[in-house]
Amino acid sequence: MSHHLSGPGGRSPRGDPRLDLTDVYAFAVHGGRTVLIMNVHPDAPAKGAAFHPGAVYRLNIDTDGDHRADVAYSFVFSDPADGPQTAAVHRATGEQARAHQVGGKQLLTGVPVGLDIEPAVVVDHTFKFFAGLRSDPFFVDLDGIVKGFQWTGVDWSGDKNVLGIVLELADEDLGTEGPFGVWARVSLHENGRLTPVDRGAHPSLIAYFAENDDARAAYNAGEPADDLATHLAPFAAVLQHTGGYERAAAEQAVRTVLPDILRYDRSRPAAYPNGRTLTDDVTSARLAMVTGGRITTDHIPAHTDLLHDFPYLGNPHHARRP
Repeated sequence: MSHHLSGPGGRSPRGDPRLDLTDVYAFAVHGGRTVLIMNVHPDAPAKGAAFHPGAVYRLNIDTDGDHRADVAYSFVFSDPADGPQTAAVHRATGEQARAHQVGGKQLLTGVPVGLDIEPAVVVDHTFKFFAGLRSDPFFVDLDGIVKGFQWTGVDWSGDKNVLGIVLELADEDLGTEGPFGVWARVSLHENGRLTPVDRGAHPSLIAYFAENDDARAAYNAGEPADDLATHLAPFAAVLQHTGGYERAAAEQAVRTVLPDILRYDRSRPAAYPNGRTLTDDVTSARLAMVTGGRITTDHIPAHTDLLHDFPYLGNPHHARRP
């Protein structure tokens, strides 16, 4: 899996798929612009899908390489019980970008969440925004992985939907023309406080490296700046066990995914781990890593329903039901 079902017991955080981060993408498009995508809600139904109205969905951007957010886009959503769901977008910088709470300048409000084939796209000066139901671009032979790498040829997510949040930004919106790092976080208002419940950037880390429910919870609540100090040793131990690595080689491999920030140098073509496009075979990359190169592919190709233009994610599968 990528980051799907990243809560305790291999379920969604708080048992709520609306809080479940699935994937993060970063790639360039024509005109010197950059696309950032965070997807949530694995296997979202075509009817009744909605973002959690008590959650803060967030894309964090590190522009100076210190593993802390310098720019952050926060997305909050209305209660669908009050009518068609709408989104608001905020942009924070500096200290406000490092807090989990919504802060900074409100860029958009009252934007309809798109649940139909025709996406509801908003263009506002230097950026484009979309939030709504889309086809899940992630591809994997999940049953084959569960069955000990006995491949079935079936793409688990081939007919599934997610809720996508898509930004297309100008370089100045990212604060720099050089490399940057991005990660996503989902936090939930509960018991009078805002609690982080999910976060990630690199694909399939929790799926392979979290040893138990406590490790999953601690990871999801943590900060990338603390990842090496907290997770380097246990992650390296996993690679020593699954891939036959020597300790030094295991630690070196773990340092390619920790801190858990997806780095993107826009002077080079996007291809995971330099950013991530919608067709990058991240499942095979992670399989090769955790098996020490013994298994290099699950033989599942990228999806063919992707769009050439914004919001790039394919049209939703309307056969999916709650």
